[in-house]
Amino acid sequence: MTITFVGHGYVGLVTAAIFADLGNTVWVIGHTRGKIDNLKKGVIPIYEPGLEELVKRNVKAKRLLFTLDYDQAIPASKVVFIAVGTPPKATGEADLSVVFEVAEKIGKHLDGYTVVATKSTVPAGTNQKVKKIIETVKSDKTTFDVASVPEFLREGQALSDTLHPDRIVIGTESRQARDVMVELHKPIDGTFVLTNIETAEMIKYAANAFLATKISFANAIAQLSELTGADGIKVLTGIGLDKRVGSSFLSPGAGYGGSCFPKDVKALIAIARQYNYDFALLKDVEEINRQATSGIIMKAKKLLGGDLKNKSIGILGLSFKPDTDDMRDAPSIILVNAFQQDGAKVKAYDPIAMKSAQSKIKNVEFCKDSYSVATDADILIVVTEWNEFMQLDLQKIKNIMKQPILLDGRNIYDPEEVKKIGFVYQGVGRK
Repeated sequence: MTITFVGHGYVGLVTAAIFADLGNTVWVIGHTRGKIDNLKKGVIPIYEPGLEELVKRNVKAKRLLFTLDYDQAIPASKVVFIAVGTPPKATGEADLSVVFEVAEKIGKHLDGYTVVATKSTVPAGTNQKVKKIIETVKSDKTTFDVASVPEFLREGQALSDTLHPDRIVIGTESRQARDVMVELHKPIDGTFVLTNIETAEMIKYAANAFLATKISFANAIAQLSELTGADGIKVLTGIGLDKRVGSSFLSPGAGYGGSCFPKDVKALIAIARQYNYDFALLKDVEEINRQATSGIIMKAKKLLGGDLKNKSIGILGLSFKPDTDDMRDAPSIILVNAFQQDGAKVKAYDPIAMKSAQSKIKNVEFCKDSYSVATDADILIVVTEWNEFMQLDLQKIKNIMKQPILLDGRNIYDPEEVKKIGFVYQGVGRK
């Protein structure tokens, strides 16, 4: 099947590469010549394990094609995916301007029957607006259907999540569109959830909001456990073993970030507001997430005697999670800014996200490795749970620090083992 993706961001590029690898001819439309030229050479703008090799293989096989021209890709495609960003407005609502702009361009170039499927995260009702836009600009000789096919990719595991998803959600309003989308997704081994369009649109927001709720619940339990003398980690382990609850997303830390949870929680609150529903639960989820990040700041101050002026603070990990270079809404940004405002000097290291971080945080000494960060530091703070941080020579770290204080914001170390080495140790939710 010949298909097109409009947008070569995280979702568009990953999914396009997978469908090309499954034997389809896949066009990817961008709007920046430099980026398209790089993609044609196999140079990708994001970090995702295995993606560069996958792109290069399918570019070489001429199954994955990149272009700036809609008239080159759209007419030949049976399915056209909209995979552009929907960032939050100041009100929290999703900015759909690019989705609608792209829909108009797609409509002008349709030929024959086409399914226009939105993969971008959009509020319920958006695809009906896309449909109206296309109807006003398309040729009378063409027919089309719209569909909602939300993505559920985890950064760092996106290739596996695309090929082996828990579910494949397809929202359509015609049998023909449903059959086309099911046929395209047959090689992927997830469970099909076939719905109307509005349900598919809502599933995406509901899923991310629920996962964000689990994270904030874990952080709230961790904070309460510290106050009561309970071991928050064991509390969460105990409830996570209940099959009705599950252990995933029950790890406390410095708060969630990234491209999905912050904006989707805000968007769902905004959607509810439009229907005069006060989504108080999600407002609390946001507030608890803010408290999780500010809690790391408060602990650092307490460990350093209340004064951060001229203190050297070492940060291990900058991306919002491991195995990605994504700095969007990363807790590290809030932490670094807060420490600097209190007069501290910040050093930082991340295995992958250093380049991305440099555009988000300023006046930071970016170091070549963890040991450079620890040298002469008054405190070392783990913000992202990269595997390599778990393998550090902690005795060496202790010896090169000005003060042996370790704030483990992701609970990656055994407290007793660290204390035996001689560290002053503080985790999240631990006694």
